[in-house]
Amino acid sequence: MKKKLFISCISIFLFFSLAWVLFTYKQIKNVAKEKPPKNVPYLIILGAKVNGQVMSKALYERAITGLHYLKENKGTKVIVTGGQGPDEEIPEAEALRSYLLEHGIPNERIIIEDKSVNTFENLQNAKEFLEIKKAVIVSNDFHLYRSLQLAKSLGIEAYPLAGKTPKIVKTKLYLREYLAILKMKIIGK
Repeated sequence: MKKKLFISCISIFLFFSLAWVLFTYKQIKNVAKEKPPKNVPYLIILGAKVNGQVMSKALYERAITGLHYLKENKGTKVIVTGGQGPDEEIPEAEALRSYLLEHGIPNERIIIEDKSVNTFENLQNAKEFLEIKKAVIVSNDFHLYRSLQLAKSLGIEAYPLAGKTPKIVKTKLYLREYLAILKMKIIGK
């Protein structure tokens, strides 16, 4: 009897876990497909790993995606975000800034937020720094659903702009993101 009850409980848990993963995956994909409006006042490029002074593939995809929007929307300012981890020689925001400067974005359009250590802080610091009310958020496709939820909780009207997720790290990043979404649902950030 105990064994049947145990198996039933495990089966129910697995069913609901799988249903939640599939539902969340659909939300992630739907948000990543959305296209932002033109000429939004601010573009926020969320930070990601820097290897020494070189952008990770995930950060590079975010940088390319942000650059395209900035070239098409000349009035938009960009906030590059991300602090410096213990194994990073420069802050993530500085790596993004350098890339944008090298590709023709003038320094006066770039605002640096280099103190944050996570997505919530990226957005919170950007909002406090500039009192942002409306922004396009650039991240990899897997990360935008949660990023928009966090922006909304901070009172930012946000639009997603999805960069590709590098195939080599896709499985790892999606698994980590499911845990981060669960954490966000439980504690709110």
